[in-house]
Amino acid sequence: MKLRLIAVGQKMPTWVEQGISEYTRRMPADCTVEIVEIAPGHRGKNASKEKAMQQEAEALKKAVKPSDHVVALAVEGKAWSTEQLSEQLTQWRMQGGDVALLVGGPDGMTNEVMALASQRWSLSNLTLPHPLVRVLVAEQLYRAWTILQGHPYHK
Repeated sequence: MKLRLIAVGQKMPTWVEQGISEYTRRMPADCTVEIVEIAPGHRGKNASKEKAMQQEAEALKKAVKPSDHVVALAVEGKAWSTEQLSEQLTQWRMQGGDVALLVGGPDGMTNEVMALASQRWSLSNLTLPHPLVRVLVAEQLYRAWTILQGHPYHK
């Protein structure tokens, strides 16, 4: 199974790349984590927020494969403990196929993109910086996997 974190935003700081790499390299070959970067929609003085979100929506939809199990990361989603995430990981593996974890841009995701999701996952009620979300998700996926393996990392 491949877990693809499809996130709006490019050119992340070095600390983000290093953090993601630290956890993705620890994942087993049968449960890899891949980051797919989506170009943010144009925002500027005279640019429309809705138009930018629509540009991001089109790119997100293109990045999702028809066979993917889609999970949208959204504040209004369900908060999972790490143990609950490990249960989700087990369910996703049993379903077969890949999982697409969607992270929207600074203004969130359109209703059209949200409709693609079978699940909505909330990392926190806090507003988190998008670069930090990538590292946090990579670490939590690794931690969830270690729980399933009985590895002491979670302790």
